[in-house]
Amino acid sequence: MDSEKISVKMSNVSKAYRKGKSSVAVLSNLNFEVAQGDFVALMGPSGSGKTTLLNLMGGLDHPDSGEVLVDGHRIERFGNSELTAWRAHNVGFVFQFYNLLSVLTAQKNVELPLSLRKMSGSEKAQRALNALKLVGLEDRAKHYPSELSGGQEQRVGIARAIVTDPALILADEPTGDLDRQSAQEIMTLLTTLNRDHGKTVVMVTHDPEAASSATRLVRLDKGQLAKEG
Repeated sequence: MDSEKISVKMSNVSKAYRKGKSSVAVLSNLNFEVAQGDFVALMGPSGSGKTTLLNLMGGLDHPDSGEVLVDGHRIERFGNSELTAWRAHNVGFVFQFYNLLSVLTAQKNVELPLSLRKMSGSEKAQRALNALKLVGLEDRAKHYPSELSGGQEQRVGIARAIVTDPALILADEPTGDLDRQSAQEIMTLLTTLNRDHGKTVVMVTHDPEAASSATRLVRLDKGQLAKEG
C-alpha cells in the first residue's frame, strides 16, 4: 500500500484492560492499515476488539504498545490536550445511541464540535446548518432530540461528525439501534460521504447488510485480524 495514500496505519498494537486483579488482552500485536478514501467494515464476535480498535484510531484510548499513525501523525505519542485538539480537526465520531444532548436543538448539537474553533456564533450556526442540509435535516434544525425519530437522531449525529470537515469518520454500530429502513438510509448517507465527499470511513457493525455497503470487510477474532473480504 502506497505510504502516501495510507490514512491509518497501526503497527504491533496491543491493548489490555484490568479486570479485578487480572489483565484481559483485547488486541495483541495487531497490524492494520486503512487507505485514504476507503470504507472499511469491522466485524467479529463481541469482545473481539472492534470498538477498542476504533477508539485507538480516534485517539479515545492509548495502546499499551505499538504505533498508531493517522494521516502522518503518531497519535499514541500525543498527550490528552494534544489529542483533544487533534480530534477536533481530524476525526468525526458516530455512535450507536446518538449521544445527543436532550436540552439542545439539532443545530446546537451539531455545533458542539466547533466549540474548540475560533469562529463567530454566526459562522458556527451556518456550518451546522450546512451539515444538517447535507444529511437532509435542515428543516429540523430547531427541533429537540425528543421530537426526532431514531433515524433522524442518527442523521443529526452524522451531521455533528462531519461539521468540522474531518478526513476520517469512525462509526460504532451506527445502525444498531435502528429499524431496517432507517438503517438503510444511514448506510446510504455514509456511502455518499465516502464516495462523493472523499471521507475515509471505518465502521464497526454486527449487521451483514450494513457491512455490505463497505468497500472492504475486516474480521477480528480474539484481538487478531482474522479474515478480509
